[in-house]
Amino acid sequence: MTIRPLVILPDARLRVTSEPVGTITGEVRKLASDMLETMYDAPGVGLAAIQIGEPTRIVTVDTSKDKEARNPLVLLDPEIVWASEETRSYEEGCLSIPEYYAEVVRPDRVRVRFRTLDGEVVEQEADGLLATCLQHEIDHLNGVLFIDHISKLKRDRVLKKFAKAAKRGQEAA
Repeated sequence: MTIRPLVILPDARLRVTSEPVGTITGEVRKLASDMLETMYDAPGVGLAAIQIGEPTRIVTVDTSKDKEARNPLVLLDPEIVWASEETRSYEEGCLSIPEYYAEVVRPDRVRVRFRTLDGEVVEQEADGLLATCLQHEIDHLNGVLFIDHISKLKRDRVLKKFAKAAKRGQEAA
């Protein structure tokens, strides 16, 4: 397992639509393993492959709070097949937009269809934090960021802040 560098806003790769996984190979398994290691190291509760520069439809999630009771979930080619009409507001953050948090309203419950690393097609219903996390990570696979769900004014401020930080980083290099 390898901890991979995170792709940080304003990197254009975060807006790329990821490609289907296709055949489950050793490379796919290694990528999923690296993603879990990177997610836990960050630390975060979810990670999409594009966040480590891989435009592949893979998501890792673990909303457990206890390091001893980890419950990792690897989703290949996940898609939301149902969402509740009831919504829930949750303060979201993102490993690709470090140290920025905002309230985002999303469906409270979702049903997600995905393949496991064994190739099994599964449908799983989720609510609360897990539902929010799954929606957030699946958005990443479609080039959508959580800041796309907040007001234009707030989003523009965040984009400007991260563009300036990236420019300062390039000038220092």
